[in-house]
Amino acid sequence: MIENRKAEHVTICATKPVQANYNYWDDIFLIHRALPELDKPEIDLSATLFGKRLQAPIIISAMTGGYSKAKEINLNLAQAAAEYQIGFGVGSQRPALEDSRFVESYTVVKDFDIPLVIGNIGAPQLIKQRTKHKPLTLEDGKSALDMLNADLLAIHLNFVQEIVQPEGDTNARGCLRKIIEFSKELPILAKETGAGISKEMAKALKTAGVKGIDVGGLGGTSFPAVEIYRGQSIGDGFRAKLGETFWNWGIPTPISVIEADVGLPLIATGGNRNGLDAAKGLCLGASASGFAGRLLKPAMKSAKEVIKELELIIEELRSALFLIGVRSVQQAKKQRVIITGKTKEILESM
Repeated sequence: MIENRKAEHVTICATKPVQANYNYWDDIFLIHRALPELDKPEIDLSATLFGKRLQAPIIISAMTGGYSKAKEINLNLAQAAAEYQIGFGVGSQRPALEDSRFVESYTVVKDFDIPLVIGNIGAPQLIKQRTKHKPLTLEDGKSALDMLNADLLAIHLNFVQEIVQPEGDTNARGCLRKIIEFSKELPILAKETGAGISKEMAKALKTAGVKGIDVGGLGGTSFPAVEIYRGQSIGDGFRAKLGETFWNWGIPTPISVIEADVGLPLIATGGNRNGLDAAKGLCLGASASGFAGRLLKPAMKSAKEVIKELELIIEELRSALFLIGVRSVQQAKKQRVIITGKTKEILESM
């Protein structure tokens, strides 16, 4: 059942080591300015993203929805997003589109004044699969937006996860055509979920008409790793081994930010641990940074705990911009950085 799978994913992400084995943000160094020549309080962290004004270039990335405890998690995240006036994206809404019992786990978002709300459906769900589920229609996409009064609808690209799931949807032919169809009628954000976006894919998505791209690169939570634990729990050694093989598959987030810069707003999600990583993403050209893993455990406790984490992330971001002598988010974009390690090696090989 989808409900059980959603619950398992959250529990595993919160309790097991499921991060990629290498965090590529460690290869990115900002240039310290010994005399910043500005006062830290004057730094303006506000940003306009998809026509919405955020008080900081931070997005709470899609985590969950569609099972009993998801309502509390999304409630805590939504309250924190409203507190700091940042963006918030929910997990896949297919469960609610197929079963009204799960709608409330998403609609709690509407109780708060959040400047940018992002709905969510999956690209594999748009076409016919081997499973009994019917493909989601354009009307379903509209319903997903209406469910949240959302500003954008993310279509997530998660085929790396799908190949490892026993119940995975692995038909992909026709997905891009469907994204084109949806983009003609709805404000669509293309969102990877841990394997990144290449330059060629970014160009294709831009041509398809999406409003922006969340690169969702390698470096943070590995969903093949999550599926290892699911496979082990039911004695499915075949799936567990498949998850091990693809644990570190994908395009690292910093590289994906560089690759996917095709003139659309970019959200740098994947392995962000702090505001310093967010600053690095801005300097590479991202419009905002997405956080999920760092906020999941606090969200399972209370809104107060999420607010505490966000306060620190935002202060880290402000401090990083201060130390490189940057007065605004816009000024941070394309600041000179030093790229080392595996990230440099990969970029030089591309």
